[in-house]
Amino acid sequence: MSQVDLAEEDARLPSRRRGWLHVVALLLVAYIVMAYLVIPFAWESYAHERPSFDDNPRITRTGDDHPGDPLNVALIGTEAEIQDIMKAADWYPAKALGIKSDLEIAEDTVFKRPDDEAPVSNLFLFGRKEDLAFEQPVGDNPRQRNHVRFWKTPKLTNEGRHIWIGSASYDERVGLSHTTGQITHHISADVDAERDHLFKNLKQTGDLSDFYRIENFHSEKKGRNGGGDEWYTDGALGVGILKSPQKASAG
Repeated sequence: MSQVDLAEEDARLPSRRRGWLHVVALLLVAYIVMAYLVIPFAWESYAHERPSFDDNPRITRTGDDHPGDPLNVALIGTEAEIQDIMKAADWYPAKALGIKSDLEIAEDTVFKRPDDEAPVSNLFLFGRKEDLAFEQPVGDNPRQRNHVRFWKTPKLTNEGRHIWIGSASYDERVGLSHTTGQITHHISADVDAERDHLFKNLKQTGDLSDFYRIENFHSEKKGRNGGGDEWYTDGALGVGILKSPQKASAG
């Protein structure tokens, strides 16, 4: 290489160094923007829309303070929105249990009459019985049905939307409670199957804007409810976010 070539190469070195410095500087700025602005904002928005349930109970209680059914579902929306989506999914409001409704259950069971509003026994959370209860009959058999109870939690999302948590289980037969002797439905042990069935129905309505699972919501993954029925779960809580009419109109 001639002296002229070496001189030209030496002259280009500072320019190359400046080019690399510009690239490094741009990468550093991009990192700062992503790490300290974009990702935290995106995560905050994600967390606001998808609240955690860390401070929630895991198990309902019976009226005499025995453990009830496990909590495995949650919805975010107003009471009216929940009523609407459950109706669209072909789930019906359930009556409260009492002497009259006990006799109706027994009569319907004997004569195998379907009952879209058959009562559910009360379970308790936050010191009160369920706020909403729904069921979905299985053919003409009153002994079997899908059912879910919901409680409004004490907190709202950051957008001011109500957070509801619930317990979904499948009634597979009618019998006497192992603890009280009252006429009641006995649940299937696989409560995850009912959780998944409920959300399959809700998704089909087109009225859910989002669905996600909170894994390991339950650390204890099996037990018995107040009626003596066994249950087991994979531990996940299914959460559905209902479409907001306000957002839809704004869009």
